[in-house]
Amino acid sequence: MSNVTSSSIPLTPQPAGPVAPTVRRTQPRSWLARVVLDTVGRAGAKVGLVWIATITFCAVFAPMLANSHPFLLKMDGRWSSPMLRHLTPTDVTLLVSFAAALTLWALKPLRFAHKAGALLGVATVTLGLSLLFVTPPKLAVLEQYRQAIEQGRVEWAVWAPVPYSPNDRQRDRFTPGRPHPWQPSREHPLGTERNGADILSRMIHASRNALAIGFIAEGLSLLIGVFIGGLMGYFAGPIDLFGMRLVEVFSSIPRIYLLLTFVAFFGRNLYLIMVIIGLTSWVGYALFTRAEFLRLRQQDFVQAAIACGLPLRSILFRHMLPNGMAPVLVNVSFGVASAILAESTLSFLGLGLVDEPSWGELLNQALSAGGGFHWWLATFPGLAIFLTVCAYNLIGESARDAIDPHLKRAPV
Repeated sequence: MSNVTSSSIPLTPQPAGPVAPTVRRTQPRSWLARVVLDTVGRAGAKVGLVWIATITFCAVFAPMLANSHPFLLKMDGRWSSPMLRHLTPTDVTLLVSFAAALTLWALKPLRFAHKAGALLGVATVTLGLSLLFVTPPKLAVLEQYRQAIEQGRVEWAVWAPVPYSPNDRQRDRFTPGRPHPWQPSREHPLGTERNGADILSRMIHASRNALAIGFIAEGLSLLIGVFIGGLMGYFAGPIDLFGMRLVEVFSSIPRIYLLLTFVAFFGRNLYLIMVIIGLTSWVGYALFTRAEFLRLRQQDFVQAAIACGLPLRSILFRHMLPNGMAPVLVNVSFGVASAILAESTLSFLGLGLVDEPSWGELLNQALSAGGGFHWWLATFPGLAIFLTVCAYNLIGESARDAIDPHLKRAPV
């Protein structure tokens, strides 16, 4: 009889052959996704993105952060929402676009290009409908609420964190013995400017102009520069020669002097400023794109696309452009910072927007006509400009390091 112990008896049935280990296959990330993740993972980009996210939040929710109109008001026995009634088409468009961006970001199966297209469509439709149906009152008496409180007519009200609109001059509180500007206090944490408006409120609303000028102006220059640079690099020859002469002409145009000239003749207009900045700052994008296209036009995949008879737009924009956008995208962040600095310089010189909040316009008021210096009007707007320009530069440097093959980090 064989000697069999309990330890030699298998408790569970064993497979006949070896079991292959389970391998979880993940779809490799695209080059652009790896660059973005590498850029965001760097310390400089994180610091810059925190500040950009802060001013973006202020730009989107400016009416809810600083407004003389209360959210909810019960006055004379009636309920109303003056803040909602005074929303502009721009306010509605930004709020709806922000909500749409959060929704699209949560939909992970969609590609980035599809999300960007959907967001652009939502913003365009919302802006069109808002221009048709959103009609705020043209005349707003901002002092009426404070006067109603003094008269005891207000029974209940909910105010914004900063209960002052950017154009609230507080004329009802003016006293000859205490002229504006006022220093920072509990009621006005950053003080007031020379006309009596709250500086914190104007800085919050001024973030809209800073972001609009930066992104729209650089978006226009990016489109022009990539289009001209792509044609120069792909065709070379006479087209490249003509394009380089065009680049030399626009490179010699002093942007600040051109802005001053147009403002002197055509007035102060935000869209005019954005167009001029966009039309004079595309040269760098064109040169970067030209250099990349000159390198890519001899690559095998481009020659194969030509041999297959693909149309020119497919060769340029589907095959060559995605592979040549690396140095261009790095330069975008520096261009946005430069555009914001140009608008701030124009406002500092007193030639900026009329009756619109601007960091440069606040900085201009630091030195009074009598020679006095108001430190709070120089410190807070100047710090906002400095931090915004530094934030974009930090993001640009991080993107440049992420693309540089000699500074590659471990794969993300």
